[in-house]
Amino acid sequence: MSLGFDAFSMPLAALAAVLLDRLLGEARRWHPLVGFGNLAGAIEQRLNQRSLQAGVVAWLLAVAPWVALAFWLRPFAPFAVDVVLLYFALGAQSLCEHAEAIAKPLQAGRLDEARQRVGWIVSRETSSLDESGIAKAGVESVLENGNDAIFGALFWFALLGGPGALLFRLANTLDAMWGYRTERFNLFGRPAARLDDALNWIPARLTALTYALFGKTRMALACWRTQAPGWDSPNAGPVMSAGAGSLGVALGGAAIYHGQEEIRPPLGKGPAPIAADLSRAITLVKNSLWFWLIALFIISGVLHA
Repeated sequence: MSLGFDAFSMPLAALAAVLLDRLLGEARRWHPLVGFGNLAGAIEQRLNQRSLQAGVVAWLLAVAPWVALAFWLRPFAPFAVDVVLLYFALGAQSLCEHAEAIAKPLQAGRLDEARQRVGWIVSRETSSLDESGIAKAGVESVLENGNDAIFGALFWFALLGGPGALLFRLANTLDAMWGYRTERFNLFGRPAARLDDALNWIPARLTALTYALFGKTRMALACWRTQAPGWDSPNAGPVMSAGAGSLGVALGGAAIYHGQEEIRPPLGKGPAPIAADLSRAITLVKNSLWFWLIALFIISGVLHA
């Protein structure tokens, strides 16, 4: 049985979106997610009554209209809509650029510049980090955001096309904005956090498995099994423990957030990371991305054979 364009339209759209992201990176101006963030901020200011019900209503108001619009538009131009929506949902090139901007000055011994750069992508305090601390913060961010900015969007794209990628990315954005255990967001933001956890549950485990395949597989799986349960996040734990084990480095431990030291469970096994390990983390994410794209083509071929 011959396989035509229609059989591979979804993986071809995924490949096109990844190549667009590689070529163009994130839009520097008028990025839709920036506009969405402004909208979400306005909704929160008006509806945050510090209750679960208000959080559910706010989440639906912020997300549902855009996802419904995407589903309505898709039949008119499926390939184009899928490519555009997945392109805007992906952040692979931006993640790699930010990580490389940390790795280069770190390798050159320019610690002040490296501290500034890593401070752009992590929420912990970075002003007093040494080389190992900078590398650790950067590697952790690359591993976790590999799932949030790439593989989660690809998973939901594979299931629901462009609207699925949009759903995941908007939900993930709201979790980043509202999913805090503070007095302001503890109740209001809890629906956003739980919905993001639910949408991320399968993608995070597939990401962890992929990380394990492209490094020290046995160690990655062992770290995932023993260390992931110690993390508060049900999805960051598997992703980061498997990634750290795959790279053979020790992550986790003490970090300062908002002036308070937090002792986090250990991740991985091996020496503390150095600048070269940040570059290895970038390579791990890139290899995993190409593996996912190849898997999409294979699965599409099997389903349409």
